[in-house]
Formats: sequence, C-alpha cells, structure tokens
Amino acid sequence: MSADVMQKIISLCKRRGFVFQSSEIYGGLKSAYDYGPLGAELKRNIINEWWADMVHRRENVVGLDASIIMQRKVWEASGHLAGFSDPLVDCLVCKNRFRADQAPKLAEGVEAPLSFADKGQAKAAAELIEKQFSLTLERRGKDLHGAKGSGRGYVCPACGSPFLSKERMFNLMFRTSIGATDPLDEIAEAMESGKFAGLSGRELRQAIGEINERSAVYLRPETAQAMFVQFANIQQAMAMKVPFGIAQVGKSFRNEITVEHFIFRSCEFEQMEMEFFCEPETAGEWLDFWRNARMDWWRRYANHPEKFHFREHEADELAHYADKCYDIEYEYPWGQGELEGIANRTDYDLKKHAQHSGQKLEYFDPVKQQKFVPYVIEPAAGATRGLLVYLIDAYCEEQLTDANGKTDTRVVLKLHPRLAPIKVAVLPLVKKDGMPELARKVVEAFWQHGIAARYDETHAIGRRYRRHDEIGTPYCLTIDGQTKDDQTITIRDRDTMEQRRVSVESAVREVEELLRNS
Repeated sequence: MSADVMQKIISLCKRRGFVFQSSEIYGGLKSAYDYGPLGAELKRNIINEWWADMVHRRENVVGLDASIIMQRKVWEASGHLAGFSDPLVDCLVCKNRFRADQAPKLAEGVEAPLSFADKGQAKAAAELIEKQFSLTLERRGKDLHGAKGSGRGYVCPACGSPFLSKERMFNLMFRTSIGATDPLDEIAEAMESGKFAGLSGRELRQAIGEINERSAVYLRPETAQAMFVQFANIQQAMAMKVPFGIAQVGKSFRNEITVEHFIFRSCEFEQMEMEFFCEPETAGEWLDFWRNARMDWWRRYANHPEKFHFREHEADELAHYADKCYDIEYEYPWGQGELEGIANRTDYDLKKHAQHSGQKLEYFDPVKQQKFVPYVIEPAAGATRGLLVYLIDAYCEEQLTDANGKTDTRVVLKLHPRLAPIKVAVLPLVKKDGMPELARKVVEAFWQHGIAARYDETHAIGRRYRRHDEIGTPYCLTIDGQTKDDQTITIRDRDTMEQRRVSVESAVREVEELLRNS
C-alpha cells in the first residue's frame, strides 16, 4: 500500500466522520485528534471485542478503571520522573524537532545530501546555510549537496541536515498542579520579595522547580502502574489466585517529540493493557501463551492476517524492567512498525512499589505455604493504533464494469462485521408508498435487539449502497415495491454485493446469525 493510499484513507476519515483534526476551526493541534461519530463507534467496538476476549471469557482476569491522575510518588517509584525523557534536537535548517536516539545515522565526514519538498524550499535552505554557517552548497533541483556529517553521528530525519541544535532532555510526562493554590502566586511573591535575588540561571530554575513540585501531579503516561499499585487490593477483594490478570482500558498521555503518520503516534491515546501475575518459574510459558493469544486476536478481525508479524527485542533495546519482549508489528504503508508489545516485566514493578510505599506486595500460596512476589507478563496494545491498523487493512478499491462496459471505482471498507460502526442500513427504495414507515419499523426492531442500525433515505439507492460500502456497513436491507406484496426485503452483502430476499419478520434473526458467525 502506497503513501498515496494513506492520504485517501485520511481523506475518507474526515469526509465520512471517522477522525477529525482537533480544534480544526482554530488551525488544529498537530498532536491531537477527535474521533467522529463513526470513529467513536469503531474504537468502541475494538475495545469491546478486546474486553470480551481478555476479561469476560476468562475466569482468571478481572478489570480495573483507574484514575488518570495518581500520587506523584507512583511515578517516582516506577522511574518515570527520573528517566522518562528523551534527547531532543532541533534542525537548524528546516526547524524539525526530533529524537536524537531515533535519527538516521551518518558518520562524521560522510556526504550529507539535504532534500526538500520543492525547489523553493531548497533555495531558501541554501541561502540560510550560507548566511548562518558560511557554507555554499550546490543546489540540484530539490536537493542540496556539499554538506558533511558532523561529530553527532546523525542527521535530521526530515531533510537530512547535519546542522543541528544541542541535545536537550525532554520530559515526556504532562505536568499540572492540584489544589486551590496556584504555584505561580508563590513564585511571584518570592520574586517580588527578592528571595531569588543573586541566583544563577540554574539555581533560579531549581528554586522555581521546587515550588512547582509541591503541588505537581502528572497525567499518566501509561495505564500499567495503577494495576501494580492495586495488585493487593484486587487480589484480596476478588480472592484471586495466582496466576491471574488485571485488565484496563484508558487514556494515556505522552508529550511526544515526534507525532507522525496520522493517529499512529499522538500525545493523547487509548491503551488496552493487561498485567498477568504468575509464578516466576512459569513466566516463560505464560509469555509464549499471551504472545500467541494476542497475535491470534489481531489476525481474527483482519482481511490480511499475513501482514502481522512478531519481532523479538534485542538485548540492547529491552526496557530496564523487561527480561524478554516481543512486538506484534504490522505492515503499515510507511513500513513495518509496532502495534502491541508483550513483555516479561519480571517482579520489577511490584518490588519497586513495595520498596517506595513500605507496603508488602506479595502473594501467599496456600498450597505451597509460602510467600513470593509474582512475575508479570504484560500484553500492552493501543486502541487508537488498532483503529488505524484495521482502517488500513479494510480499505479497498475495486474496479467495476457495468453492462455497457463502463468502468467505475468502488471504494469499500471491508471491516470485520463485529467492528463495523453501523451493522445494518435500512433503505426505502423511494420516499413514498409506505416504504419509509416500514423501514423505520425495521430499524426499531434492530435497535430493540441491540444492533446498530441506520435508516437512510438520502439520494438514489445506488449512491446509498456506495456510501455504506465506504463506511464499512456490512449489510444493507432495502424496502421495495415487492415488500408490500410478500413481506420480503432485499439483504445486500457489502463485500460480494450479492443480494437475496428474506422475510421482514426474519430480518433481525438473519443479521444476528451473520454477525455471530462472522
């Protein structure tokens, strides 16, 4: 799938109400998106299927819905406050901001060609480089030649420039304050009283930081920590026996340096995570179990299951808490990338929280008559990233030829029926002869059975079929002239476009059966 097709998907998302740019009428916010009527339904359906599989169909997994804002000591114990930061660099030519540890590598002295979107940008960049760095580069169309790699060992990922700012550490957690008193008032009073007089820049920053930290809280960067902190409460309240899991779906926030590829990476995202507590000696078996179970789940709803792959982390890329980790990756239009991680977090988190809180976070085995700190296997997936994956997987363009030999392109989202925002559209052939009234009665019958149905009478029937193809509606029911005669309606399949007649009375049962067997 090409980048051109990705642009078509983004266009469809806005046109049909899946995803909008946040605050668009004010120029938007690059790192934030709003999920429209159809996007909200699709995301909810993905989450519901995940919850049903992870919680409702398992005796040893229970749920949690934890607060987004937690005691700051949680983040001290987890290491997020001290280490949850990335090296940040600005390109001095194109002004792109990026992570130094993820930039393209280029050795010192090696040719560093710069590339831009058009000749005008290349010309402006050449002039800037000559003015600021006293270096004249050769311009060939959109590219600049003559620059060399610096001692940094990397270049800008956007334009290839070796002309970069100094690295700065960038905290990925969003900070706010809690309480009625604004820390800015205390800072202002301290400045007015001369308390900060004579301090150096570093000392002043430290003094202001200390005032801020008294009331500082953070938007959670992950949902996992609440499940560790509530381990003992849930185990005791629900009388859970190891092995058991705690699952949670919720918003997380990361002040990402690089937001990219539509909703693939953004500052606000929704996670589907589960922490599975097990005996240390069984951790390897459970890691394999959950790795395979999660891959099976993603492939179950996909048209192209072959595009999902495992990738085991190398030793030098493992997180500090992980003994072993696998990523489930997907073949995105821009290349293979992460969708879900399944990690063996060992007993790191429970021990850290026990150490910092002074509370025992261990399990007593009534059979072995001994206490131990469980190991944790963590399948952690992104609901918003999953939505993107299934949109990419479902998008299809088909060339159709009519009886006169005229060709046309049909755009269809072949979403799994259980994920589709609208399960069935009910369409009166014309807006008269009692057809609209009967169609609305059919829609109400679907609603009474908990099936998302939509009445649609706008435009000709062919255009309505195409509209519902484009938003992924798997079944269309048409009320026509024959319906009054024999009480039957037409049911049309989205993927095959085949039509057959069923009785009005059995329509709900027919669709329920199709959804159940899909």
